[in-house]
Amino acid sequence: MAALSLPTKWRLRTRSLDLPHPHGKIRRPLLMGIVNATPDSFSDGGRYGSVEAAVAHGMRLVAEGADILDVGGESTRPFSTPVAPDEELRRVSEVVERLAAAAGVPVSIDTSKAAVAARALAAGAEIVNDVTGLTGDADMTRVVVETGAGVCAMHMQGTPRTMQVDPRYGDVVAEIREYLARRRDALVAAGVAADRICLDPGIGFGKTHAHNLALMAGVGTFLDLGAPILVGHSRKGFLAKILESGLGREPTAAERAAATAGAACRLAAAGVQVVRVHAVATVRAALDAFAACAG
Repeated sequence: MAALSLPTKWRLRTRSLDLPHPHGKIRRPLLMGIVNATPDSFSDGGRYGSVEAAVAHGMRLVAEGADILDVGGESTRPFSTPVAPDEELRRVSEVVERLAAAAGVPVSIDTSKAAVAARALAAGAEIVNDVTGLTGDADMTRVVVETGAGVCAMHMQGTPRTMQVDPRYGDVVAEIREYLARRRDALVAAGVAADRICLDPGIGFGKTHAHNLALMAGVGTFLDLGAPILVGHSRKGFLAKILESGLGREPTAAERAAATAGAACRLAAAGVQVVRVHAVATVRAALDAFAACAG
């Protein structure tokens, strides 16, 4: 498969985002701030369960430098239980509407359900971020095509309930690269404009610790797919394992945040264009310092 050029823009439903383009220099990736309107997400479940708390958190992330806000109403942590569409809509609809009106940055809806995506897009969302790579709901691609939304298609082996039971790959980087290329081509064939597509290798979604480290080391392999690459590594278990091996104990939340920032610098050095994170201010500060020191 021939390498495609690194994109400079990501076209969304009503606007476009300028993407960092290295040109031989390290550039800070766009920061997608996480707004979990859920009671059970792995890192901050329940903290922003009310509409007011979720909106305030989103506005705080924008003040800290978020370029995108990703709103989710269903936890996709390992072994999580699916949420009914009506409940997911109850959690996210007003949050999306208010942030889309006030935040000043694009809002993404983190869902694999077409009905939730359609309602969120009607409320002002610009992006559909789907952990199933737009394969979990037969109507999702139609919704995206009809609305002209930007999309992020992620790789996941299995489902959130099963993905960490026994994930296996021959060559994890090569197999996920091939999967993402197939999803890109299928979406384009279905009518999604190529410049609306972002791809995510799915750190922590059906991967062992070794798989996650291999993906982080080989993330540059995905850059020739002709789409912006998004990585969501924030506070995940593989970072905790790295820290535990040195500390000899469970890391604190602050230590996980520091590890997230350190790993984000690795992603920036590789040319990744979007990183999805919880602690926007911490990660932005680390990335800005790293890029400045790298020249």
